Amino acid sequence: MPRIPLFPHDTMDDAQRAVLERIVSGPRGRIQGPLRAALHNPELADRWQALGALLRYGTTLPPRLSELAILVTGRACRSPFEWYAHRAEAERAGIEAPIIEALLAQAEPPGLTAQELALYHYAVELNRERSVRDATYATALAQLGTRAIVELTALIGYYTMVAMTLNCHEIPLPEGVEPAFPLPQHAIAP
Repeated sequence: MPRIPLFPHDTMDDAQRAVLERIVSGPRGRIQGPLRAALHNPELADRWQALGALLRYGTTLPPRLSELAILVTGRACRSPFEWYAHRAEAERAGIEAPIIEALLAQAEPPGLTAQELALYHYAVELNRERSVRDATYATALAQLGTRAIVELTALIGYYTMVAMTLNCHEIPLPEGVEPAFPLPQHAIAP
């Protein structure tokens, strides 16, 4: 059960409807997940959807690499919705089931190329440590290049924000979908 009302609904104002139309007419084709909460502030939702579209569809990272990084991030952030949404995208991008299952288990996947392995280690380390060691950075830079490593860092940061929004507002999975792992517990000490 979400902690806040989620969009779309009948009481949307003109600004919210305009942003909703931009979202559903863009590459996403629908609204789901965190943008349903972000519409409480239409300007935030509009900028969010534009940044997300750029990072997901407008970088030098091919979909397979992007989805690999997003799954690492969704699992590291313990976001069942992010995992659900991007597992399907990863499959469409050609990521094989043994790789996806290893990511779910938070283990190094089998059969990654040198480029994928560099991206995997970079994403795991950035999520775990909030930065990366010099050796991890150098390997990723050599495998991906300067522009792609900047885009990768932004992609991981963006999907961390997505996961936090999904988890914090308890945005539900579609009806009938079971989470791949439990939501984080709300045991934050005062």
